[in-house]
Amino acid sequence: MELTLNIQQGEKDFIQACILNEEWAQKKLYEEHYSMMLPVCLRYANDEEEALDILHEGFIKVFRHISKYTVGTSLKAWIKRIMVNTAIDYYRKRSRRRTEDLDNAISVSHNAPDVVSLMSAEEILSALQELSPAYRSVFNLYIIEGYSHKEVADKLNISESTSRSNLVKARQKLQGILIRKGTEYGK
Repeated sequence: MELTLNIQQGEKDFIQACILNEEWAQKKLYEEHYSMMLPVCLRYANDEEEALDILHEGFIKVFRHISKYTVGTSLKAWIKRIMVNTAIDYYRKRSRRRTEDLDNAISVSHNAPDVVSLMSAEEILSALQELSPAYRSVFNLYIIEGYSHKEVADKLNISESTSRSNLVKARQKLQGILIRKGTEYGK
């Protein structure tokens, strides 16, 4: 029990140092979470440069709101939530809102399930980045982050049916991209 209290006290002191804008604490927080948060940002960005913009903007928010973090909870999860919300805000600022009707969405299947298993994480991430921002955001929030269509709709200011439609279309396009990439790489 005493060990837990010491760990929490250490975390409390560390967070307090961040609140006081102590450079060593902010640097440590940034360095410890940079490599875990960059892939989160890459999933929402068109390219690495845009992902870095989202990442840095996210860390600015982390430092600005670190006083709201509850010591003893998962700091990584708290920072990840900020990064996802920053990516969504970034998307909202830079994209036109597109609404697409669910009736126009069709399901497509392809008998090449092995293509993805033969690809590297970088190739799959590259394929995700080829999706439009609207499709990529819905795909990430629903499939990767685990939000419901209602939550996705609320976060992106779209209807639930648009969220569903965009997810179906994102899957179709992603499948086509992955198959094309698999063929390009001789797989």
